[in-house]
Amino acid sequence: MNAELKRVHSPDIYNLESYHPECSDNFGFLLQAMIGPAGEDGEESFEIEVCTPKWIEKNLGEGGVLIGMHYLIVREYNYQKIVQVIEKFLLGCSGASWSEVSKKVSRLGFWEFEVYEYGARE
Repeated sequence: MNAELKRVHSPDIYNLESYHPECSDNFGFLLQAMIGPAGEDGEESFEIEVCTPKWIEKNLGEGGVLIGMHYLIVREYNYQKIVQVIEKFLLGCSGASWSEVSKKVSRLGFWEFEVYEYGARE
């Protein structure tokens, strides 16, 4: 079984394809990559913070540390490149079941069911 990007969405940006950030080299926003089994119906949300190095610098806490899991760092906004990078990442996400595949995809973005998976193990 393989993973497939079905679509991308942002609760902060109405149209990702035509989006132009106010400052091209200093922005950050939440991107929800809707991913599911290739060739099948169904999708699940994987949340990724898309941001620039300047945004990271600006958002470092008082201690100068920012945890970086589920970040996609770009120099400038380019919708097509972001989608291509996600699709390329997904080429390495395969397994015998969707559960196995989704765990690999969750290295890219926070999986909406990740809490349920961990909670089931406790």
